[in-house]
Amino acid sequence: MSTVVAQSVHVFGLRCQVANSILFFDEHIVIFPSGNYCVKYNVDQKWQKFIPGSEKSQGMLALSISPNRRYLAISEIVQEKPIITIYELSSIPCRKRKILSNFDFPVQRFISMAFSPDSKYLLTQTSPPESNLVYWLWEKQKVMAIFRTDTQNNAVYQVSFNPQDNTQVCVTGNGIFKLLRFAEGTLKQTNFQRGEPQNYLAHTWVSDDRIVVGTDTGKLFLFESGDQRWETSIMVREPARETKNLEEIQASESLIEFPTISSPIPSYEQVTVGRSHSQLTMPRVFAIAAYSKGFICSAGPGRVLLFEKMEGKDFYRESREIRIPVDLQSNEPSQSDKQDVLCMCFSPSEETLIASTSKNQLYSITMSLTEISKGEPAHFEYLMYPVHSASITGLATCIRKPLIATCSLDRSIRIWNYESNTLELYKEYQEEAYAISLHPSGHFIVVGFADKLHLMNLLIDDIRSFKEYSVRGCRECSFSNGGHLFAAVSGNVIHIFTTTSLENISNLKGHTGKVRSIVWNMDDSKLVSCGTDGAVYEWNLSSGKRETECVIKSCSYNCVTISPDAKIIFAVGSDQTLKEIADSSVLRETSAFDVVYTAVVISHSGRMMFLGTSMGSIRAVKYPLPLQKEFNEYQAHAGPITKNCPEQTGIIAQEMCLCLPLRVRRPSLEMLLTFDDQVLLTTAEDGCLFTWKVFDKDGRGTKRERELGFAEEVLVTKTDVEEKAQIMLELKTRVEELKMENEYQLRLKDMNYSEKIKELTDKFNQEMESLKTKNQVLKTEKEKQDVLHREHIEDLLDKQSQELQDLESCNNQKLLLEYEKYQELQLKSQRMQEEYEKQLRDNDETKSQALEELTEFYEAKLQEKTTFLEEAQEDVRQQLREFEETKNQIEEDEDREIQDIKTKYEKKLQDEKESNLRLKGETGIMRKKFSSLQKEIEERANDVEILKSEQVKLQGVIKSLEKNIMGLKREIQERDETIQDKEKRIYDLKKKNQELEKFKFVLDYKIKELKKQIEPRENEIKVMKEQIQEMEAELERFHKQNTQLELNITELWQKLRATDQEMRRERQKEQDLEALVKRFKTDLHNCVAYIQDPRLLKEKVRGLFEKYVQQADMVEITELNTDLQQEYTRQREHLERNLATLKKKVVKESELHRANYVRIMQENVSLIKEINELRRELKFTRSQVYDLEAALKLTRKLRPQDVPETVPGEDTLRVAPTVRLNQQEETGRIIEMQRQEIQRLRDQIQEQEQVPGFHPLAGTRLPSLPREDVDFEPQTK
Repeated sequence: MSTVVAQSVHVFGLRCQVANSILFFDEHIVIFPSGNYCVKYNVDQKWQKFIPGSEKSQGMLALSISPNRRYLAISEIVQEKPIITIYELSSIPCRKRKILSNFDFPVQRFISMAFSPDSKYLLTQTSPPESNLVYWLWEKQKVMAIFRTDTQNNAVYQVSFNPQDNTQVCVTGNGIFKLLRFAEGTLKQTNFQRGEPQNYLAHTWVSDDRIVVGTDTGKLFLFESGDQRWETSIMVREPARETKNLEEIQASESLIEFPTISSPIPSYEQVTVGRSHSQLTMPRVFAIAAYSKGFICSAGPGRVLLFEKMEGKDFYRESREIRIPVDLQSNEPSQSDKQDVLCMCFSPSEETLIASTSKNQLYSITMSLTEISKGEPAHFEYLMYPVHSASITGLATCIRKPLIATCSLDRSIRIWNYESNTLELYKEYQEEAYAISLHPSGHFIVVGFADKLHLMNLLIDDIRSFKEYSVRGCRECSFSNGGHLFAAVSGNVIHIFTTTSLENISNLKGHTGKVRSIVWNMDDSKLVSCGTDGAVYEWNLSSGKRETECVIKSCSYNCVTISPDAKIIFAVGSDQTLKEIADSSVLRETSAFDVVYTAVVISHSGRMMFLGTSMGSIRAVKYPLPLQKEFNEYQAHAGPITKNCPEQTGIIAQEMCLCLPLRVRRPSLEMLLTFDDQVLLTTAEDGCLFTWKVFDKDGRGTKRERELGFAEEVLVTKTDVEEKAQIMLELKTRVEELKMENEYQLRLKDMNYSEKIKELTDKFNQEMESLKTKNQVLKTEKEKQDVLHREHIEDLLDKQSQELQDLESCNNQKLLLEYEKYQELQLKSQRMQEEYEKQLRDNDETKSQALEELTEFYEAKLQEKTTFLEEAQEDVRQQLREFEETKNQIEEDEDREIQDIKTKYEKKLQDEKESNLRLKGETGIMRKKFSSLQKEIEERANDVEILKSEQVKLQGVIKSLEKNIMGLKREIQERDETIQDKEKRIYDLKKKNQELEKFKFVLDYKIKELKKQIEPRENEIKVMKEQIQEMEAELERFHKQNTQLELNITELWQKLRATDQEMRRERQKEQDLEALVKRFKTDLHNCVAYIQDPRLLKEKVRGLFEKYVQQADMVEITELNTDLQQEYTRQREHLERNLATLKKKVVKESELHRANYVRIMQENVSLIKEINELRRELKFTRSQVYDLEAALKLTRKLRPQDVPETVPGEDTLRVAPTVRLNQQEETGRIIEMQRQEIQRLRDQIQEQEQVPGFHPLAGTRLPSLPREDVDFEPQTK
């Protein structure tokens, strides 16, 4: 083992493709995958601890944590084989508890896992085409059951256990939703899919028998015991701001890192790439998480919805919305929040929610904040900092500051601080950056884009370009160690620029292939480069020519570095070796042991060397290089790598769209050591940046003490400083204004509060006084109650003693009676005992007599039997003697017969011997037959064995069938149990029915009570009707008065018309007289012309007299004028007096009528309001009665018929007021008549107002009758 050691310190990045990519270990520690590690991150203290993956691992596929938070399961691919490693999280550091690597079933990879509620069992799902669901007892590495999830190569996305039951599991996928139960060593499906199959992306258990499932079309389903109970669709609330065609959408999604074959979540990429343009707008539910109030689910890009359970119902309603915030640093801020949420997890206390997105970001939110912002959507916050969402293409560090610069295919440049483990600066651009280098001072960076090379300033809060060079497709760039020069690679040409004049001072040409790596020596006098053409060149920058060269065309170099003394060049390439080159020749080649080295870096002390491999691992070697295999290897990174070749990303995307097989690319690493040799930086195209603490155990010159600390200066432009100063001045003035305003507000508040305090103190003092008086009253009442209580107790004691005496006397009488009964019963029992003893003596005598008779009878019988036995014994003796004699005779006869037979059989023996010889020959023949028969028997025995084996097989089949029969019997038994449960439930329902009937009885009683309450209301309505009738009579009286007044008014009008006619006649006469006077004046004027001629004047005057004056006229005129004037004046005075009196009378009567009208209208309105309130109460009580009857399912057969809306006639009005609907109808009719009458009176009043001389009271208006208050048409349900 090498003495050079590297310890992982911090990681910047996340692998969102891992299933269950975010987990909570406890309230403050989060677990997520990054590179080939699982990271334990403390949210409060900001530290990270690492759980390393397996050696030679090709990447993690899925994670799962046990419910008790003790175990973590990780699915990986190690050397093209799947393994599952289970870690014990409680130990420090985390140790491996079990490794599941030997499988008796075909498997390519495990894409989803879940622990059982008691953490004893593990559920794993394999990828298509096998799609096996495996049920493990993981402690013993034992497979309990295997179930084939799908046979059509559909994707399976998630598996889970019932949170309360180890034996029930759920599986979802494309067209797959299955509930399985583990019983008797097998997994059996318990549900049947109905309806059209959906692409189920995620699910969660919200209770022990309910599951919420989300689809790729934005639908949510609630299943209970496998049956659908609820369905809802998630709608897109914000329409797209601009329409995009499919090519633009695919181009925008090219930033997403596409997974390899070993990626565990094909769902996101397959759905996003494989869907049509119309379906891209549909929200996809990639993640669902349950919590105590309901569940939370992703609802399309950048949205998360909270659903809470409705009270008293089994459904859920959308309660709040959480959004991913817009990133202002993005080149498209409007699209920066359009990230799909792939995984969500609640903390154990459900106080914090953490989500991982398709752009490798981690967001968090405190759930209490969502409750505060109920009106508008809440927003996530970054859990740590925004990280790269695609592969990292460039890495750089500086000397004067603890900064790291990275660029990525996500079109962003980020500046990190490896001392504080934070993100310092971050900016996105319109195009991808392929290479980056950081100036030793830490104030400038040079970045290679596709079309240009940019030299940029690192300001305090921005990254600004101040110089552009037309260097196209720059894949490598590097500042010199002094910072006065920098080199940039374009194809096979190396351009050298100076940072003082910013000019191109040299172009180094010589490579025939692309240059892959460049490195400066310590004094910046030389530059070393290597390329795909197999050439390693050492350039002299003063002359611009090559000094040394080493060309091996069979090797395509990946990286080159130079020793601190600039004597030895180290190069790594595709030939799986590390080459030491000096003086244009290869001094030594060190094998890489079947991997390709992709990066090499040597420490400034020359004692440590670090190598990056194509497997994503880091090898730490001491220098000089050992002869044997001595190095420490760390599996750091994972993920597909196409270094500095973004066009290959598009090829992979096309291959995924066409469902072509992908060639797995392993990560090539980029590595750098800081100037003090303390920190190693590594990146790969998995988008993760690792910082490592490195040291040599031997301690030989590895630690370099810094003479100066890191610089703290930053660049700020003058305009920014001026703007900041202006903003500060404005803010200061604003602060002063706010201070003044706050002081004024505080004074006002103090005054208000002092007044309130005074009011409160006065109020409290009054209340205290009132309470004291109340207390005194209560004390007096208490004393009175005590006195009453004592008197009551004394009465009770007296009553009790009296009752006790009565009871004692009564009981004594009862005892005497009982004692007398006892004496009688005792005498009766003595008599009965004597009778029973007498009966017993009689029975004993009868029994003794019967016994003597029986003994005499049986003794006589025994005597007879003994005599009979003696006679039988004599007979037996006689027969024995006869038998002996017959035996002797038979023996003699047999001896003779034996002699005869002996001779006879000797003859037969001779005959048999002869026949025996003959039979021996026959036996030989029979033996041959026997041997043949034996062979046949053996064959038959073999057949029997075969039949036995078949019998054994059949017995096995019979046993399996018996097991099935037993299983069916158990199932029948379970069904019987379920039937019993149903019967119990039916019994419980019957009990509930009985309780409901009791409840119905109570409600009936309440209904009767309500009806009793309705009756007084009806009486009140009758009283109101009587009041209305009285008011109608009063209205008629007023009507008569009004008619009389109208007659008076008409008479006065006629008189006024006559006077007007007379006035017109007089005016006409006056006009005629005026005309006569005018004519006389003209004629008189004409006469004046003859004033000089008396004779003519006289004639003219006489003519005037004759023309205008006659004697009768004169008399009449004088008499008429005097009479007319007198009559005119008299009548005028009389009319004026009448008019004045009439005006006064009309004003008085109008005032009286107006006051009466106002009073009547107010009373009428109040009555109408009371009737309305009574009607509402009546309707409310009826609705209560109807609701109660409906709750009891006892709706009456005879409901009230609909009441006609027409006004009832006289016949209906004569009906007795027993039916409430007719009373309501009558009330409505009466009020309608009153409304019409009031309207008529209003019209008359308006007509009177039009009469001249009638002036209504100023400012008085009758109140208007609202139509809704008058509308009393009865309505029935």
